[in-house]
Amino acid sequence: MTAGYSPAEVKAFKLLRRSIDARKRPPVYRLRVALDLGSGFEPEPVFSSAFKQVHEAEEVIVIGAGPAGYFAALELLELGFKPIVFDRGKDVRSRRRDLRAIQQFGQVNPDSNYCFGEGGAGTYSDGKLYTRSHKRGNVYKALKLLVEHGAPSDILVDAHPHIGSNRLPRVVANIRETLVQHGAEIHFQSRVTALIAEKGKLQGIRLQYGREHLAKAVILATGHSATDIYQMLHQMGLQLELKPFAIGVRIEHPQSLIDRIQYGYAKRPDTLPAASYRLSYQVEERGVFSFCMCPGGLIVPAATAPGEIVLNGMSMSRRDSPFANAGIVVAVDERDFKPFAKRGIFAGLAFRQMIEQSLFKYGDGSQKAPTQRLKDFLNARLSANPGPSSYIPGLYAAPLHELLPSELTRRLQRGLQNFSRKMPGFLAEEAQLMAPESRTSAPLRIPRDSKSFMHPQLEGLFPCGEGAGYAGGIISAAMDGQGVARKVADFLGQKVTVAKNQ
Repeated sequence: MTAGYSPAEVKAFKLLRRSIDARKRPPVYRLRVALDLGSGFEPEPVFSSAFKQVHEAEEVIVIGAGPAGYFAALELLELGFKPIVFDRGKDVRSRRRDLRAIQQFGQVNPDSNYCFGEGGAGTYSDGKLYTRSHKRGNVYKALKLLVEHGAPSDILVDAHPHIGSNRLPRVVANIRETLVQHGAEIHFQSRVTALIAEKGKLQGIRLQYGREHLAKAVILATGHSATDIYQMLHQMGLQLELKPFAIGVRIEHPQSLIDRIQYGYAKRPDTLPAASYRLSYQVEERGVFSFCMCPGGLIVPAATAPGEIVLNGMSMSRRDSPFANAGIVVAVDERDFKPFAKRGIFAGLAFRQMIEQSLFKYGDGSQKAPTQRLKDFLNARLSANPGPSSYIPGLYAAPLHELLPSELTRRLQRGLQNFSRKMPGFLAEEAQLMAPESRTSAPLRIPRDSKSFMHPQLEGLFPCGEGAGYAGGIISAAMDGQGVARKVADFLGQKVTVAKNQ
């Protein structure tokens, strides 16, 4: 019998949800399925079939070709508007040369790196698609559009979907092709330097070489590292808001160790994926938590300017690296930014830059990362030497317990001690920390009206995505882009009625 029905009654079944429950031994897969008892399944929607040809339609400028910008552009196609996308970086394929330059030679291109360029920060730093932001929009639509552009269909059913940095670039390139085929324009290496406004109304944008492009509406989706955009808005007299974020270190273990801790097997069977974890603890009313955990992953240099060091994690689709890594970060806010109070609204940004730049200066001027074994960090002593690591630029032993702000160090130490109790074996000889993990989210929020989504001081400007403070990952940014595009349509006189499946 199957769910009360005999096998003869079940004509077909469809997998709806798949997850792994490792709370008990042995780990088990949890599946949710739909049964066809004879009436058949409704066909899955093809969202890209709703895209219109917009060659001659009214133009909307989109600044940023990350998930927020590209999904806003796709939504604009559906609504009948022509997206004109400008991105400071290069197309997804050309970015690879600049990623190699920072990995192999420590050369940072401030316009093309792990954060800037087509696809945004997520393209070459993992492609995790998990989100808790289900109230922001239709998660299924965002995932299905990725599938329609080449992502594996597994992302529609996995509890923690993931594409991988080897597959995601092709998906991003396919999205661009869809946009162009329907009449959109995509302009790379086109950094926006000014907004053109008159009497509180947006008129268009000015690019780095003086070229201008005019439009009534601009979607601003520039990501969490575009500090020049914040400065541009501030110089225009537009309101910004100081925002809490999180900062800390990246921890790396052998993946086999995490597998043993989580699954209980001496050797993980092929039927199970590389194990992951999610940890959190409150220390003196501050959250200490794991962030962007990458099973079978790599640590990469994510600096966006010379003279700084920034770390991030990623995984390929197979997650077959011998290492597991995760950010271990502490929530920070205005209390931590007090030494930079003279910077005003940029106090949080100055705090972040101080950590990134001081750790860079402590090193040899390359992208080698300062590291300390976990046990030594907890005991406030310098490690003798770094262990094996996935981090290609290299490591050098450093007293992170002294180099990081003391309040940050203390909370990290207490949080990590708690994590080692929750996961016996976490405090292993091989475990080591690298710093800093500093780009968890934007240090500022660009305010927008809760109904119109426009900036309260500039008609026609629509802040969007992670850089504006309204998203935290690929899917939440994509959904925010879709929502902002619908608000743009309202603004331009096309009243949008959102269907149930939207």
